[in-house]
Amino acid sequence: DDHTELRRSLNIMSLIVYSLAFVLGVLGNGVVIWVTGFKMKKTVNTVWFLNLAVADFLFTAFLPLSVTYTAMDFHWLFGKLMCKLNTTISFLNMFASVYILVVISVDRCVSVVWPIWAQNHRNVRKASYVSLCVWGLALVLSAPYFVFRDTAPAYYNEDVIHCFNNFALSNDSEADSVIQLQLVRHQAMILTRFLLGFVIPFSIIVSCYAVIIHRLRRNRTLANQSSRPFKIIAAIIITFFLCWAPFHIICLIELVHHMTNYTNETFNHIVMIGVPIATSLAFLNSCMNPLLYVFMGQDFKDKVR
Repeated sequence: DDHTELRRSLNIMSLIVYSLAFVLGVLGNGVVIWVTGFKMKKTVNTVWFLNLAVADFLFTAFLPLSVTYTAMDFHWLFGKLMCKLNTTISFLNMFASVYILVVISVDRCVSVVWPIWAQNHRNVRKASYVSLCVWGLALVLSAPYFVFRDTAPAYYNEDVIHCFNNFALSNDSEADSVIQLQLVRHQAMILTRFLLGFVIPFSIIVSCYAVIIHRLRRNRTLANQSSRPFKIIAAIIITFFLCWAPFHIICLIELVHHMTNYTNETFNHIVMIGVPIATSLAFLNSCMNPLLYVFMGQDFKDKVR
């Protein structure tokens, strides 16, 4: 059967990507945490990069659970609490990362537009407070996953346990009112995640960079001073966008699929192929930043040596 064959290939691809992301992510982000946390002189920028690395490290450390789940053909062995934690950590990482990128962009923008103010007010203590606030926000935004993630036997086999979003929060999932509630919650989750985890942060980031580029065009000396960190940060943001955009888009497609409630072969195919590929791409993002630092950051390379 073509479907089974395709699904198997996609699972194998996911396994390879998850394992790669785990090894590279834990090692790479571990090194970044060690360098930015202990080796480099503390600056506002090292605080941002340290927090990005902590978010990615935390996420990649949990990847063996996803590897096992996929390898066991989606049979969850680790109990309800770990099912909840695993997904919560994934989205904690997504929200923390995207809002740290927002903070970095706003910080760059302020430094370019009001350099004197920035010189007097930018310090490590304030950057640490801002980072704490970002983690607080990310925790609040990822908390619903802790509520809704659940484990239950698969409908086709009592012995197989799935880890899934249980938007019903009750066992009476047949009642019409419950089905309606499930759909509303599913919609709310996907749309808030799309807006708060993607559209709004990226609108802020793009606006900041538009202002920065406009300023640097007019001021050559400023442009030369800030070119290196600027390139690294731009690379991180573009990579984040490319890795997460397909995931958000495929989730919206899946939501529309749920809402229309009709079974369409093409739709099923898109979702079946799209979800594992988009998820793999998003997971890969967590091991990309250390590679970017190594390829692009001179002072980082010097400290690692």
